[in-house]
Amino acid sequence: MAIPDTDDPIALFAAWYDDVLASDILNPTAMTLATADGDGRPTARMILLKGFDQRGFIFYTNNQSRKGEALTANPAAALCFYWAKFDHQVRIEGAVEAASDEAADEYFASRPKDSQIGAWASAQSRPLEGHFALEKEIARYAARYALGAVPRPPQWSGFRVVPERIEFWEEGLFRLHDRLVFHRDGDGWTTERLFP
Repeated sequence: MAIPDTDDPIALFAAWYDDVLASDILNPTAMTLATADGDGRPTARMILLKGFDQRGFIFYTNNQSRKGEALTANPAAALCFYWAKFDHQVRIEGAVEAASDEAADEYFASRPKDSQIGAWASAQSRPLEGHFALEKEIARYAARYALGAVPRPPQWSGFRVVPERIEFWEEGLFRLHDRLVFHRDGDGWTTERLFP
């Protein structure tokens, strides 16, 4: 089955994503985020997609984490979704911009309180003396914010990958995969199919 021709990669992504969300796939929002630090050294990790629209693909993190520091030093990234059940892969590359404070506040407020406390307690990517040290920090912030709303930590925010290239891949028999690539062209997109 071929990937349908379209001039809107975000609509195509939404259609594939809706199928995944409606399935029984574990962690359907999981994606690989690849970054490079200021010296160009690459690294990748699994994170969760928290939203997308015509402007890009959004995730949240501690800005003082390794990924946050890399994105500040080198504001470009690549994302990769692989949904084996559907024989689909989507690769996204583009510039990275900070999410607005309003968007970060809104998303943070929607998280479970335990996750909010965890965001305060974890000095993400920093050395940890032992699990007990983390438990102490959790207890400290749980007591501090026992009543009322938990504010968003100043070091915790979001990033948007603004797509410049999006590739849709569908597995085919005998490795004859279907690949459709979109390249940003002003306010629109150009497309091309690639050999598998």
